Amino acid sequence: MNVSLDDLRRYAVARSLFAPTGLVQAVRQMGGFVQADPLRVPARAQDLTLRHRVRGYRAGDLERRYPSLAVQEDFFINYGFLVPELRALMHPRTAAQPWDDARWAQANGVLAQVRRLGRAHPAEVDAALQHGMAVNWFGGQSRLTTGLLDGLHYRGLLDVVGRDSGTRCYAVAAAWPETADPQAAMDAMADALVQTYAPLPAASLGQLVGMLGHAAPQWRGLRKTTLARAKARLAQACVAGVDWYWPAHEDPRHPAWRTPRSVRLLAPFDPVVWDRRRFELLWGWAYRFEAYTPAAKRVRGHYALPLLWCDRVIGWANLKVVDQRLCSDLGYIQPPPTGAAYETALARELQAMSVSLGLAA
Repeated sequence: MNVSLDDLRRYAVARSLFAPTGLVQAVRQMGGFVQADPLRVPARAQDLTLRHRVRGYRAGDLERRYPSLAVQEDFFINYGFLVPELRALMHPRTAAQPWDDARWAQANGVLAQVRRLGRAHPAEVDAALQHGMAVNWFGGQSRLTTGLLDGLHYRGLLDVVGRDSGTRCYAVAAAWPETADPQAAMDAMADALVQTYAPLPAASLGQLVGMLGHAAPQWRGLRKTTLARAKARLAQACVAGVDWYWPAHEDPRHPAWRTPRSVRLLAPFDPVVWDRRRFELLWGWAYRFEAYTPAAKRVRGHYALPLLWCDRVIGWANLKVVDQRLCSDLGYIQPPPTGAAYETALARELQAMSVSLGLAA
């Protein structure tokens, strides 16, 4: 297939930033998964991602509406919100690092408390068991009960049923049926990743399939076969010496893939920019998430949002709220576009962000 980099650029933007729809439908159209992050600068990553794709979305809608939505929190290739059928592909999940008998005894005590409470806040469980502190997977200290709740949730023994002021609350999960065809489940998860992040350079496709070892550790041995099967069924083209893959029923050259003359400020984990390798191939510069970089070493800013103009990421924005008004600090790779069209589109996007955050006009 004779595909150009311009074709891939337009296709990558247009297929991901589809016309706004309902919340659950948007998650489905994204591949069934939206990545979550707790930082709120100026809103959480999942809110910044969904506001472009959900009609009338306001920051916090996902958390507020979660108990009534057909989405569930869980770990996929990263932590986030999944449609139930995608979550079911990974379970019953066997953790890569098994618990010993002593830890399982503690975990079963946590399960009993959650069952007794029905809807359990971690503080309630910890108050009953008083497990104390333990080393967490970051190397710091956190409550052992919190770690056990996280571990039980990862293993599919608990569901997140809502949040209280951002803290996950749990209930005992229903038993998961055994998976009849693990390879089919891995293929379906690979397809979900392609739906989320296509078009993908070959190295990124391999990276994502490799990350399924965290989604389903029990099937890590199937990753090589899963990658080969994905490459065999996907459409493919070599562009400027790089092999690219995307769903077989789509054509990046089709005129339907149009990008409006608009500005979009994208979350650091938005599917359009998540793959840093793809980002550099499509837009010719390196974007890095610097929230955990020492301030003196930051290049773009603490939480720089990539700035998309039409189908080009031309810069970034650091946003903050001061006196209930949105303040922006913009940076550009090259001199910014001139003319009323860009200035109007930028003003419209900053206004839309303010509305989404519930700020004054």
